[in-house]
Amino acid sequence: MSKRTILKWFLITTFSITLAIASFGYWFISLLRPVAPRTNLELVTPQQIPYLSQDSIPYRGKILTVVTSCDSMGNSGKRTGYELTELSRAYYVFRANGFEVDVASPLGGEPAVIIDDDDMGIYDFAFLNDPIAQKKTQKTLPISEVVAEDYRAIYFVGGKGAMYDFPDNEHIQSIVSNYYRSEKVIGAVCHGPAALTHVTLPDGQPLLSNKRVSSFTNQEELLLIPEAKDIFPFLLQSELSQQGAVFQEGGLFHNQVSHDGNIITGQNPWSTWTVAETMIKQLGYAPKMRGQTGEEYSVEVVMLYDDEGYDKAKNVLASYYKGDSGQPDRMLLAAHGIIAAMQWDLVKMINMIRLISYAKSLSEELS
Repeated sequence: MSKRTILKWFLITTFSITLAIASFGYWFISLLRPVAPRTNLELVTPQQIPYLSQDSIPYRGKILTVVTSCDSMGNSGKRTGYELTELSRAYYVFRANGFEVDVASPLGGEPAVIIDDDDMGIYDFAFLNDPIAQKKTQKTLPISEVVAEDYRAIYFVGGKGAMYDFPDNEHIQSIVSNYYRSEKVIGAVCHGPAALTHVTLPDGQPLLSNKRVSSFTNQEELLLIPEAKDIFPFLLQSELSQQGAVFQEGGLFHNQVSHDGNIITGQNPWSTWTVAETMIKQLGYAPKMRGQTGEEYSVEVVMLYDDEGYDKAKNVLASYYKGDSGQPDRMLLAAHGIIAAMQWDLVKMINMIRLISYAKSLSEELS
């Protein structure tokens, strides 16, 4: 075979592969497009959300939320801050259930915030359009000036910056120790449990000794930031275990919440709703009824797939569309497909694509 013929077939093969990849990409993207135009969520206000505007609950007290003041990951040059969704969603659960909410940070003032456009939902945009919430986040209380007795609970918001300025902050340690001993509620999500790592009780025992705890896992951390061991002071799961905690690890990016007495901790951003509502239960109240979000439905589908397989996940997916519960977020299902590909789990990747395709067909039937 001549060199010209070899080159010819090489070009034909390369073109065919490129065309196939492009066609697959176009088809895959089409699965993620909404069947009907999406409402412009960027303009939504709290007053437009029934959960927040209807059936108001009388005042029950105050909850303190704490966000990181740190805006960079050590000397890595990587930007960080607190995660908006981990504050906004808990904030509105607390507000809807009758609590006033204050926002504090180690340094006070306006801390850096991480806003991931792909994760933004109706409550997150409402938070950005809420003048009261924005005032609280633009002028956070310095944690050193917080009057701990004013609050019934404390909630530590995630964000990778928490790994740097939560663990050794003496004011955070004092409040947490005080709240634990007085049986006030302590909540934290994702990297927020870093606030609990170095708390020592008056008897010299670590707060976390033999406590069931969850947080962002080592596997989740290293998947997203392979050099995490060099960037962070420690890996959070490892440090919590080192301090005597009984670490409860859920599946990769699953909703996993640990509840041990008055300490409630969640694994990642998708645990925020459950952490906040479990805090309300621990405070002695039944949480106000709230319609689940598309993200929550998608996480449930993924968890069911991982635990019981494709057919179970497909069946529950169909049940969402047949009822009035709402539609799963296909983008989040796609994200789990990409994560599976990153781990070379091609079977899961293909099955996530199958579930996305099935979800779109169900959505089209309803339109």
